[in-house]
Amino acid sequence: MAEAKELERASTSTLNWLRAAVLGANDGIVSVSSIILGVAGATSARHTIFIAGLAGLVAGAFSMAVGEYVSVSSQRDTERSYIRREKRRLHEHPEHELEGLAAVYAEKGVSRKTAMQVARELTAKDALKAHLEAELQLDEEDLNNPLQAALASMVAFTAGALVPLIAVLAASKQTRIAVTFVAVLIALTITGYVSATVGNASRKRAILRVVLGGAAAMAATYLVGHLFGTAVH
Repeated sequence: MAEAKELERASTSTLNWLRAAVLGANDGIVSVSSIILGVAGATSARHTIFIAGLAGLVAGAFSMAVGEYVSVSSQRDTERSYIRREKRRLHEHPEHELEGLAAVYAEKGVSRKTAMQVARELTAKDALKAHLEAELQLDEEDLNNPLQAALASMVAFTAGALVPLIAVLAASKQTRIAVTFVAVLIALTITGYVSATVGNASRKRAILRVVLGGAAAMAATYLVGHLFGTAVH
């Protein structure tokens, strides 16, 4: 039973990280491709387009990393605060906490007698763990690491952003926009497929959402670049 729960926890954690990585890659693909095509709409200079895309990659990767670090750190601080509060309550009011734990199981449909018996046995084994799992869905040994989250977001964003950046460098001047557009749509199709598979959702709808959204973003920024690139000097 313990091994099964550990495997389930590891599987859930892996799925969450994979989902976050896919979303980060998707952000990198869409944002950097939009920057590249926006600049390409204003100028055909490969160096200018590349520098704009590279700047977008670096800025986006660090922005994602900082944002994820702050978010996960705040969540971790809150969870640690809950854990300290629970430890204090267990120390100061053990009987009241025992009643509270039993009430949690009773609310799930277990008889009052059985709920109390379960609460007593779990409390005798590991009172803090029992309360954290039942009342807060927390595991003191499995809190998210902000540094790992930040690094994962940075890597995922960078991987996605490299798709349009490489495409615009590899293509000729005449085919640059078309090649980048197609490469991005293919990459978005892959991320949509993977995200739907991870989330056990409709692959067709997920792919359609990300492809249409990415295409709209690229078209809009290219149009803006084309209009303002010729109008503003």
